[in-house]
Amino acid sequence: MTLINAVPQRQGAVGSRAAELPDGCLALAELAGHVLGRPVHHVRQTPEVSEVDGGVSSRAVLTGPNRAAQLAALEAPGGPVLTIGGDCGVELIPIGVARFRYGPGLGVAWFDAHPDLNTASTSPSGAFHGMVLRSLFGEDDPEFAAAPALEPGRVALLGTRVFDPEERAAVSRGLAVTSLDALTGVEKLYVHVDLDVLDPSEFPGLNYPEPDGWTIPQLVAALDGLAGYEVIGAGITECVGTAREVEVLEPVLAAVGRLLMATPREGR
Repeated sequence: MTLINAVPQRQGAVGSRAAELPDGCLALAELAGHVLGRPVHHVRQTPEVSEVDGGVSSRAVLTGPNRAAQLAALEAPGGPVLTIGGDCGVELIPIGVARFRYGPGLGVAWFDAHPDLNTASTSPSGAFHGMVLRSLFGEDDPEFAAAPALEPGRVALLGTRVFDPEERAAVSRGLAVTSLDALTGVEKLYVHVDLDVLDPSEFPGLNYPEPDGWTIPQLVAALDGLAGYEVIGAGITECVGTAREVEVLEPVLAAVGRLLMATPREGR
């Protein structure tokens, strides 16, 4: 049975709407529970922030109570988990746990306007949501670096259109690829959807909107295109929409649900 975890973390993000992330998370999680017909487990996250430390904003909160609560929520192995954020930093724990459980053949489909491949020293903002994928590759800050780490070449950046220089360099040396066809050795797949992959005209509730994004039908079609993989988990992040605004995302939630509830298949 698919489990839905609502993780209303906001300390990994910056920006004028970051404080709205907890409410956006709860609105989207409630809709997800309705669309998928599953109960929602609310993972407590502290509202406090902490100082910038080692180039990372709110390090003490992110590595302390917020992390502990997520780990506890994933302690017992079970079926696929849908994590509703909160900022993209919430993906560090479920993807890290999936890598531990499923081995080096785990792949990730990363739907996001940004590759989130910065380091603490190259991040323009110090916000961890822009470093989380780099951490999942086991690089940079040891307090965040995943162990075991994702294997290079097993993450596909999809709909990604805004790169900082260090992020382009990371892609150039093969950490992540820019198409599903370039993925290698993937046996099971985790699906990450930062809603800023969408164009702001499609959905106004974006924490970090970027122009020239996808339409909702384009995103749904791309998600349906993953049906050949065994999808073992998913995350949807960076929502600051109201309960009324998130209603347009029903097709996206339904598409993610189809992937998570499908009969297990052979990986490709």
